[in-house]
Amino acid sequence: MSIDITMLRAIEILDSRARPTLSVTVELAGGAVARAGVPSGASTGSGEAVELRDGDPARYGGQGVRTAVGHVNGEIADAVCGRGFADQTALDQALIDLDGTPNKSRLGANAVIGVSMAVARATAAQRDVPLWRYLGPAGVSPLLPVPHFNVLNGGAHATNPLDFQEFMIAPLGAPDLAEAVRAGAEVYAALRRRLSEGGHSTGLGDEGGFAPDLSRPEDALTLLVAAIGDAGYTPGRDGVAIALDPAASEFRQPDGTYHVGGEKLTSEDLIARYRQIVEDFPVWSIEDGLGEDDHDGWVRLTEQLGERVQLVGDDNFVTNPAVIARGIDDGIANASLIKLNQIGTVTETLHAMAVCRQAGYGAMVSHRSGETEDSFIADLAVGSGCGQIKTGAPARGERVAKYNRLLHIAAHHPELPFGLRP
Repeated sequence: MSIDITMLRAIEILDSRARPTLSVTVELAGGAVARAGVPSGASTGSGEAVELRDGDPARYGGQGVRTAVGHVNGEIADAVCGRGFADQTALDQALIDLDGTPNKSRLGANAVIGVSMAVARATAAQRDVPLWRYLGPAGVSPLLPVPHFNVLNGGAHATNPLDFQEFMIAPLGAPDLAEAVRAGAEVYAALRRRLSEGGHSTGLGDEGGFAPDLSRPEDALTLLVAAIGDAGYTPGRDGVAIALDPAASEFRQPDGTYHVGGEKLTSEDLIARYRQIVEDFPVWSIEDGLGEDDHDGWVRLTEQLGERVQLVGDDNFVTNPAVIARGIDDGIANASLIKLNQIGTVTETLHAMAVCRQAGYGAMVSHRSGETEDSFIADLAVGSGCGQIKTGAPARGERVAKYNRLLHIAAHHPELPFGLRP
């Protein structure tokens, strides 16, 4: 069954940070209509596909996306409407070829991924299969993922002095998805109470986590462990574990050092800090522990901690299959973060996950700090069988939409297993 597009249209909408993004609607010849909302990041790797912004200071401070919208409604629509595509791969390759740049900078990755996602959703509807099943690679069993809730925000996601960007809780010991979501919500509520009683602000960062006035990551971790206990759970892999995304590129200095909580650290110093954190706290995963350009540091970090915890590459991997493959060859990390708009098409995203799977690397599907109510990534996590997803706190509609989509999938398909990828 070929993919025959009869209508393609984009408009400018708002993301969760009040910045413009795209909503793309597609109609297929069989009558299926679908829409996709495009996410947008704040903490971005230098190798990401290029998000096209207008640069007009008179509109949205230069952040408008009318140019990208115009590309969807004009050049892209002209190229794909009325033309049959054998499958998603063929459609996505046509978009890549039409753009003609290595990083989708001409048409804009935000335009291209919006079309790719909308077509995938419409094709799944046309074939009367759930989106997660349509996205699932041949030979890969679907799996309900362990949610990683970002409950404390710092770095580029908040205005507090906390340099580490994300402190997440991961209910690895939950028996099923519904109980994992319950654990996330209950720990989040317990953390709110503890922060309030301690005189801390309970204001929220970009991804729905709290943003208390803390500067040392160890203080944030101490609060998290206490909140996990307050909610009646055991801190650790048998109960509720902790995952970190320091986003170290954001606090790496031009001289190659890292500034954390007012301290100046070398790569070795920061690695030693992580070793101590892993000793003292139930941390099971560390994402972007070093800067994207700190290649030698990443090798040493992997050598020293790769057997003990998951080490996730994000800014240094940028969901790019070729870059991930090089990192694997170099012995960097043991998992990759997966962001659709970081590479720009659904097919390339699935390819990146295949590279991870074939090498025995983990893969964690991720939202962005600027989100819409679109729940596409929930289906991607299930269909790909990766076993992990992070999409913010169990609060704010654009974050909860993903968790609620997972709950719907779990309820309607009780046969699906839950947990980390075997």
